[in-house]
Amino acid sequence: MSSVEPRARRRGERSLTVGVLVALLASLMPLLRVVTPGAWLLGTVVMITALLIAGFAARRLRLPAVAVSLIEAVLWVAFMSVVFLRDDSLFGVIPTVDSVQLVPRLLDAAMEDIVEGVAPMQATSALGFLIVGAAGLLTIVVDHVVLTARMPLVAAIALIVVSLIPAIAVPVEPDVSAFVLLAAAILYLVRAETRSREPLAPPRPGRETAGPTGATATALGIGAVAVVVALVVTPALPQPVIKGGAGEYGTGIGLDASLQLGSDLRRPREVEVMLVRSDAPAPPYLRATTLTDFDGDVWLPDRSRTVPLTDPDGFGPLGVDDGIETVEQTTTIEVRNLSSTWLPVSYPATEVTGVQGEWGAVPYNRTLVARTASSQGQQYRVVTQVPRPTLEQIRAREASRPPSATTGEPDSTTRVPAGLPSIIRDLAREVTAEAETDYDRLAALQQWFRGGDFRYSLFAPVEEGFDGSGAEAIARFLEVREGYCIHYASAFALMARTLGMPSRIVVGYLPGAPTTDAIDRQTVHSVSTSRTHAWPEVYFDGVGWVAFEPTNSLGSPTAFSSAPESPGDADGGPEETDGPSASPTASATGAAPGLDADEGGTATGTQTTGEDGWPPLLVLIVVLIALTLPAALREFRRRGQLSAAREGDVAAAWILVQETAIDVGIPVPAAESPRALGSRLVDAHGVPADEMRRLVEAIERTSYAPRRSRMWAGEGVPDAASAVRSALLAGADGPRRVLATVAPRSLIIRPGTAYAAARI
Repeated sequence: MSSVEPRARRRGERSLTVGVLVALLASLMPLLRVVTPGAWLLGTVVMITALLIAGFAARRLRLPAVAVSLIEAVLWVAFMSVVFLRDDSLFGVIPTVDSVQLVPRLLDAAMEDIVEGVAPMQATSALGFLIVGAAGLLTIVVDHVVLTARMPLVAAIALIVVSLIPAIAVPVEPDVSAFVLLAAAILYLVRAETRSREPLAPPRPGRETAGPTGATATALGIGAVAVVVALVVTPALPQPVIKGGAGEYGTGIGLDASLQLGSDLRRPREVEVMLVRSDAPAPPYLRATTLTDFDGDVWLPDRSRTVPLTDPDGFGPLGVDDGIETVEQTTTIEVRNLSSTWLPVSYPATEVTGVQGEWGAVPYNRTLVARTASSQGQQYRVVTQVPRPTLEQIRAREASRPPSATTGEPDSTTRVPAGLPSIIRDLAREVTAEAETDYDRLAALQQWFRGGDFRYSLFAPVEEGFDGSGAEAIARFLEVREGYCIHYASAFALMARTLGMPSRIVVGYLPGAPTTDAIDRQTVHSVSTSRTHAWPEVYFDGVGWVAFEPTNSLGSPTAFSSAPESPGDADGGPEETDGPSASPTASATGAAPGLDADEGGTATGTQTTGEDGWPPLLVLIVVLIALTLPAALREFRRRGQLSAAREGDVAAAWILVQETAIDVGIPVPAAESPRALGSRLVDAHGVPADEMRRLVEAIERTSYAPRRSRMWAGEGVPDAASAVRSALLAGADGPRRVLATVAPRSLIIRPGTAYAAARI
């Protein structure tokens, strides 16, 4: 007894160590979705493996549990010192006062990277220090909990929490492969720990080791149910909708006004932000704020003076020249899931009613900024006066510097930073060389960006600062000609400035997608996170800020039509407004434009197929492979058992008969002897008596005279097993026989377990 239990424990230590390694790696796999793989990944794997090997070796030497953890801790300190703190450590290994003082600074830098970074983040040395160090500490804790305290379920809770941290910090699509691997590793840990506490019992007839209980099948069943619930049921559940009362600070989706829109656009599951309806011909773009100051690295949100929204002057006069037509439009907005200090409004707003809390109106860009309020849960109405100049009117006006409302920066709309890459200025001149007016130059730029040379992409190969809008990133964008809205808007605005035109960037939302609901004959449009957008504006004297849409494949380009020759030739006015076309567009997730319809039922955009989904033939092939996999596995196992039987392994032939019985629904109790089972199969299920007798005698000889079994076993035992198997399948009814072939139960229910004894 004393020699059996240590053997079982040593066997358990080896299995548990392997299980802990797999579980730790699976729990850290979601990090690969938010941090770009690099040296930190290799360091993490080496750290975890080294600590587990050290712990395993220490336990083999029968050292106390405290000593095992101490050895792992010393190894952890040495590894971190050599890799990250070598210059400040004694001999590059031993920590010193300087190296210890460096740790808080590294942690602060890592936290700053996490707070300010956008997935996928580039791993700096500080972030690598945090990840590798935390992984090492987690390894020491889990190793102690599982191997010393033998509490794998407690460790499983910690591993699951760790695996969820990346998804909580940065909303990303669930990593299904990591989840399945982690679930399997946890089930394996539980089973390995249970087996390590079972004594090694003497073998029963036909088995080399003690027969297992039903724990394995139970674990597999629980695991299968968990996987199905997580992968199938959970995504089908309704998503929670976060609602805040009027004037409350809710916890909805935020809006980044610093042109870091990648996290919103790459959000794996769209979240509805607001519902919009309007009496305009099509739903308008909605703006949150504008960005004018550019220092070469970042665009800064405008911080202009505000006046109370209740002030009679409000946004002030529109400032449009006489002779230019304006059209009044009303838009109603209901915020569902947006917690921001900026309130999305259509442009140019002249009146906003229905908001709760204190809001300040910004005359400079006609936006709203919260004073003691939040956008969450607001329901309000925006009245706009949209200028509609004719093509001749807009061409007759220059893009001149606007009356500035920015604090102390009257020339910020035309400022070009020093050291601007030459490609920006050179391309601007090249593209607009043949245009004669400011508007024609801007229209040429817009058409160039929307042409076939550029491609919309949320994962363009801009190596450094991909999600940034600095001058270097824009220069790289103009070289690779792939990017998303912030690249297009920044490039357009900078190129306009190099041509002497005032420009700024607007952050807000594309028009929403139409729903089946309508209120007051106005179609309700849904605006989701994927509609987050940025676009440029240029100021024209006597018209105001004119929006353009350079982003390839999104929206419609800004255009104006000529005035009618006579009142009877047309209804009057241009075909487009002073901003990008407000017809429904593709989502800003990078997918091709869809075929949407505006309120009048006119389809806009183009339609593509086959790029976002699997081809039907591929789906059919995958389904067929999945359906035939169990049968293929069972056939592979049967051939292996017959091959072993031909080499003298009688137990393999006997297990083949037992598993066939299980497949056709015949109970195989663990307490039943081979002779009793053989008699029952002959009497009740019609298997051939001679072949069954040969198998029973062979398994009994193997059990009680193992040294002579190999010589005697070759006399027809494999053929007898095949004959008995064929008789069992032939004796089963049609549905049972098909089920035994397509979905054999013996793949998960082993002979001798409690489930094998049940009759089905």
